[in-house]
Amino acid sequence: PCTNKIGLENTKDVRTLAGKIQTVSEQTNEPNIYAIGDVLDGKPELTPVAIEAGQLLAKRLFGNSDVQCDYINVPTTVFTPLEYGACGYSEEDAVKKFGEDNIEVYIQNFVPLEWTIAHRPVNACFAKLICLRKNNENQQETAVGFHYLGPNAGEVTQLVGLALKNKLTKDDFDALIGIHPTCAEIFTTMTVTKRSGKSAEQKGC
Repeated sequence: PCTNKIGLENTKDVRTLAGKIQTVSEQTNEPNIYAIGDVLDGKPELTPVAIEAGQLLAKRLFGNSDVQCDYINVPTTVFTPLEYGACGYSEEDAVKKFGEDNIEVYIQNFVPLEWTIAHRPVNACFAKLICLRKNNENQQETAVGFHYLGPNAGEVTQLVGLALKNKLTKDDFDALIGIHPTCAEIFTTMTVTKRSGKSAEQKGC
């Protein structure tokens, strides 16, 4: 980002070598200077994120709000030929945050119904749901990460992002009746965990 020659050298603001600005709740080291959007260090470079952060900052500064921007549960999609959607933690970040023994990773390959007619490659699509693992202290498998590789990823990711933001659990996903035949229904029937070592390939219909 172009953060040079805008006067930051005259402040206490801390910038990375890439020019990113380090903040706490969008506030810099100067009490009257805030930063939002792509200039923030370690935050998603997405327009909707900057809009949300700006609106929430304005409400905190000039209203009675104390709501912070959620930079973790940000639904996003890469519109490649086989689309990719994600929200929440990656598996690697979840391991760093919670510990490998404290997460359960559900995985499943799947084949969209329309692909069977066109003889497209089988098991090319993939779904992953990362949850906190049940233990003595945690009796709920709260979903903390979602990853999807398949058709219409943006449409699927937008609403699954709402589920993650509201801390829904694996039981909540399982209790939801799937719409058949859709790709999104795969998240209502996932049983294979990465820990189990079982194959994630879809078998049968």
